[in-house]
Amino acid sequence: MFVHASRALMVLAMVICTPLKAAEVIAHRGASKDAPENTLPAFQLAWEQGADAIELDVHLSADGRIVVIHDATTRRTTGVDLKVAETKFTDLRALDAGSWKGARWRGVRIPSLDEVLAAMPEGKRVFIEVKCGVEILPELDRVLNTSKIATARVTIIGFGYDVMKAAKARLPDVEVCWITRPRKDGDGGSPTADELIARAREGKLDGLDLDHTFAIDAAFVGKFRAANMKLYVWTVDKPADASRLRSAGVHGITSNVPARIRPKALGFRFVPDDGFFMKRHVSGVLALFLAQPTSRKPGLAEGDGPFLTAD
Repeated sequence: MFVHASRALMVLAMVICTPLKAAEVIAHRGASKDAPENTLPAFQLAWEQGADAIELDVHLSADGRIVVIHDATTRRTTGVDLKVAETKFTDLRALDAGSWKGARWRGVRIPSLDEVLAAMPEGKRVFIEVKCGVEILPELDRVLNTSKIATARVTIIGFGYDVMKAAKARLPDVEVCWITRPRKDGDGGSPTADELIARAREGKLDGLDLDHTFAIDAAFVGKFRAANMKLYVWTVDKPADASRLRSAGVHGITSNVPARIRPKALGFRFVPDDGFFMKRHVSGVLALFLAQPTSRKPGLAEGDGPFLTAD
């Protein structure tokens, strides 16, 4: 029954159809489709929905506290128009940041970064998007160093390239990634993977967090992996997009609906062949095949070929 040949083919199938490490599912501002964004209930719901990480936005208050809120003002999520940078944390804390999402969320408050980190489950990760300038970095350094969260569980992200450079210089042990999006028509075309990698290297950054509308495929992602850089994508709410990006090999997928995209961020896929993989693994399987002992059928002459039989 050619058992050894069958075994060799099984090994070959196993090395080719390798399950990739699943892309991280990152809840954008928490489970923000179902709960008020950037609040403790939204983050708690994200964990319940199976998110591997949360993404949150931070500003610095007038009295130097790191506040978890997306906008520079409180108007959109509280109905009261205050500038975060000009307001003390206690006054920000007094606002209702939940009612805009529905009556069940009435009374939900704007949290501090300290509170969010203290409530994180073991093993989960956090992506901290800096929405202001370098003035936040000393307090961010203090908060991270006094929290229970290991540096491996933190990624700092932001659109401000110079702020990300400064963050990496101040917090060299923390992963820092630059956020960017494709250029609009007329702006010279979107940067290539090579250009993005070069820009990240220039800033001594750990990778990129890209708008999912970039032309991201396995070859694009492969360049980041070959450069030992991370590649995350945002904001992905369609399962088909999540499946395509996971198949391309991205490290993480940010979504407003983590429960919806999580199944598509898992699973097997065919490993893309850059030549090295197939040469290394197929040659190994062939060597295994040729090294197997053979049993010849009675009367088979030397040189007639290695007919393999069951042991």
